[in-house]
Amino acid sequence: MLWMLLRFYCTLLVRSFLPQENEIALPDENDSHLRRYTRAYRIKRTWVKNLWICASLLMICFPLLPFVLGLGLFTSFLSFAILDETA
Repeated sequence: MLWMLLRFYCTLLVRSFLPQENEIALPDENDSHLRRYTRAYRIKRTWVKNLWICASLLMICFPLLPFVLGLGLFTSFLSFAILDETA
């Protein structure tokens, strides 16, 4: 247990000296995933994350199988529709 705590805090210390992940990634113009680096896509990803959090809270409040399956499929559809690159 002590070893895991020591390793955890050493990792945090090392990460504090490294640049953040979004500072490391330099997108290439020929990259097929160039849209993932844009600010608009990150905002869409935040919307989808919040959508899934709300849906999962509803699933926990109403643990009925038809409701959970229906809401899960509907939320998946909305997630794909929000993150669609043509929109």
